[in-house]
Amino acid sequence: MPKPRTNSGEKNLISNNLIKLRRIHHLSQRDLANKLQLAGYDIDKNVITRIETNKRYVTDIELKAFSQVFQVSYSRLIDGTDKENGQENN
Repeated sequence: MPKPRTNSGEKNLISNNLIKLRRIHHLSQRDLANKLQLAGYDIDKNVITRIETNKRYVTDIELKAFSQVFQVSYSRLIDGTDKENGQENN
């Protein structure tokens, strides 16, 4: 059975929002990987690259890690909005 994909064929929903958050925080992929590793998550630059280029699925642990490091909600990562206040974040 094939793994699920978005309607446009992408493997994850967070790629564009992850790129936006990384840029807002002025982090390279390597910088983000270092922050994640300091927070106790074994996510390296190559994983981030593959997520951002939609070549890799994202696990729930990775969603938690990105959410924690950027201090945003899961909905911000997935939808680009904070469900609590309905605000879109650019």
